[in-house]
Amino acid sequence: MKAVIFDEILKLDNNYPIPVPKTGEALIKVNTIGICNTDYEITKGYMGYKGILGHEFTGIVEKAQNKSLIGKRVVGEINCGCGNCEWCAQGLERHCPNRSTLGIWQREGCFAEYVCLPEKNLLEIPENVSNEEAVFVEPLAAALEILEQIHIPPYKKVIVLGDGKLGLIIALALNAAGLNLTLVGKHEEKLTLAKAQGVKTKLLNELKIEKTYDYVVEATGSITGFETSLALTKPRGTLILKSTIAASKEFNLAPIVIDEITVVGSRCGQFAPALRLLESKRIDVKPLISDIYPIEKSIEAFERNKEKSSVKVLVKID
Repeated sequence: MKAVIFDEILKLDNNYPIPVPKTGEALIKVNTIGICNTDYEITKGYMGYKGILGHEFTGIVEKAQNKSLIGKRVVGEINCGCGNCEWCAQGLERHCPNRSTLGIWQREGCFAEYVCLPEKNLLEIPENVSNEEAVFVEPLAAALEILEQIHIPPYKKVIVLGDGKLGLIIALALNAAGLNLTLVGKHEEKLTLAKAQGVKTKLLNELKIEKTYDYVVEATGSITGFETSLALTKPRGTLILKSTIAASKEFNLAPIVIDEITVVGSRCGQFAPALRLLESKRIDVKPLISDIYPIEKSIEAFERNKEKSSVKVLVKID
């Protein structure tokens, strides 16, 4: 099969072995794949991962022990827990200490013609949700994770920093929940995508930096963005970190103590609420798609993903 693999370099392998499902797993024929910034970070050494990339996909189940799954159009939760620990017992496989994660840690990803996942990880895609929409389920679930972790009253002021893929999706998801939200970024053309769906937006250079926000969501992935987020969080407010920031310089954490700020790390979320949001058509992710490439041009797709003008780049498999 065709597969995009990373092993020191990123390459398309046309003769990679088709995976064999283990007990309890399904074999899925992939049709749509989304490129995530995590994929790009892996090519720079993140997690030390080598193998097939990718964790955002839609596909058709070809083989499964549960025969009712065969032929179903599905997405798949990316974290595969051990099934025996306290975290798995709570349905929090994403925190299982022995988990594998699709295309990120100890499990080959979906950037290929076939992928294997536990049957329990699969969710059927509603009929009115296209493959191009459903491939957004993983990042949308990560956005909705904020609402699972924190109750945000609708009268509180919320600001999201970052107009990349994640920032835009977070803004759309929280806006759909009726929150008093402003999205801030550096690119007018990207902010326009959110504004078209009723999100209040503001360019960073026009934003007054003052501690007036009850909840601040950091989705820039930069130290500067983190520092700006701190400067916007009011005393006893909550700072929500959605991007992993590898510090390359010293920065001052004293405001967290002085202003008694609550800091919340937020990562993966549940797929079912994200699918329901797409099914209800309360948000439209299609305008976020910058380009669609065939798998034969996957390397070009990864290069396009690096460009500032891109939002979401997809790959299709015939």
